[in-house]
Amino acid sequence: MRMSVRALDRYVFTEFWKIFLTAALGFPILLYVIDSTDNLDKYLSRHLGLGSIALSYLYWLPDSMFMALPAAVLFATVFAIGALTRHSEITAAKASGISFHRLIAPIAIGAALASMLGLVIGEIAPIANKKRLDIIEPDRASTLSERYNFAYAGEMGRVYKIGALRVTDRIVTGVTIERKGSGPKYPSYALTAADAGYGPKTKRWILRRGAMHVIPDSLHNVTFTFDSAFDRSFKEEPRQLTLAQKAPTDMGFAELGRFINSMDRSGADVNSLKVERMLKIVIPITCVIIFMFGAPLATSSQRGGTAYGIGLSLATTLIFLVMIQLTRGIGGHGQIPANLAAWLPSLLFGVTGVILLTRVRT
Repeated sequence: MRMSVRALDRYVFTEFWKIFLTAALGFPILLYVIDSTDNLDKYLSRHLGLGSIALSYLYWLPDSMFMALPAAVLFATVFAIGALTRHSEITAAKASGISFHRLIAPIAIGAALASMLGLVIGEIAPIANKKRLDIIEPDRASTLSERYNFAYAGEMGRVYKIGALRVTDRIVTGVTIERKGSGPKYPSYALTAADAGYGPKTKRWILRRGAMHVIPDSLHNVTFTFDSAFDRSFKEEPRQLTLAQKAPTDMGFAELGRFINSMDRSGADVNSLKVERMLKIVIPITCVIIFMFGAPLATSSQRGGTAYGIGLSLATTLIFLVMIQLTRGIGGHGQIPANLAAWLPSLLFGVTGVILLTRVRT
């Protein structure tokens, strides 16, 4: 009996995983077809070769898979359990003393693995997106020669707040550079300067008439004033600073958190950014929640067949995406706490899924 259960677990897990991988890769491929249809002429006009275009789509894979993972888990759950139901394999398992909850345990493990995969992909996607943009938009600099009152997220967790930028003069005024540290050995600091000039030969910014506040912990603040100084990591050229600020999807969880803290200290409205940051965790965790919701629904019709499974999966996915957009807007405007706004759709689906699971005949 123990050997047969192990064989059944492998069978159920394999069936789920085959459908999951097909759906997780199928959704991005469908997106690629739509994108290439709309933008292939634009890519070719930029003298991009087919190899470069193909590489750009490969770099786009993590980002396009990220949002598709919950839908892929739902499709895999519905079709795997639906097939077991139509072929009376669930009935046979129950007759052998295996409950429905025990039968779908391998699918729960598969959904948990999909969640962990989503957390990893969420951190890889910003890096891959940057490489993709470097290929399809090699010259992303703005044609503007001036920019005012903006923040720029740099490398190594640095955030630059700049009052004014004049590209032609290679000068910025009202500069603040902030870096979040981790302790005395890698302290936080805030560097302020009246202005800074960029040297095209030295490839660095010289900051003038400012002060540096080193904050090793919450009890100490060491301040140094200077006539001129330079930050080794402040290497962005003036034209590069005219680039649009990176979107939340192009920042990792930690980087976006540092940017939110910096913007919050400056008095900016960061509710929408907080929602986007929490969604980087919520979307992967939703894979487990969507499994609990889809598993009992997959047994509700033994004769629905493929059309029923597709319709159920698409309808559920559409409802979930609409709820995400709705709560994203509500949380972004501060009408409910940002973290609650990100979690609300998943909580509703989770509660419904638990209720449906308890009502399934085991």
